[in-house]
Amino acid sequence: MLVIFKSPASGDVIMFEKNGKEMLGVLGKDPADAKGIVTVEQLPGAIATLRQAIADDKARHAGQDDVQEAEPKSGGPGVSFFQRAVPLLDLMERSLKDKVPVTWGV
Repeated sequence: MLVIFKSPASGDVIMFEKNGKEMLGVLGKDPADAKGIVTVEQLPGAIATLRQAIADDKARHAGQDDVQEAEPKSGGPGVSFFQRAVPLLDLMERSLKDKVPVTWGV
């Protein structure tokens, strides 16, 4: 299953359900809701929250880069939270600029 974040301001951001629900939780939305909205009024707070979560994740991974280089894995390091969150942050920033909401599940 997928979670698709939509806005007239930009293209859709599509995530696997697990990752989309994680983003919703960070944004203070109920991950169990099949559809919802981040209103124009909520966007500044949601953007600030997502930026902070991205910064926290980058800081958490900063020390791990040296460890990963010393111990290479066959599957690679995978995709981190901040790498998944950046496209959603961009969508939200464009939506705020154009004064339109971000929705999912509609």
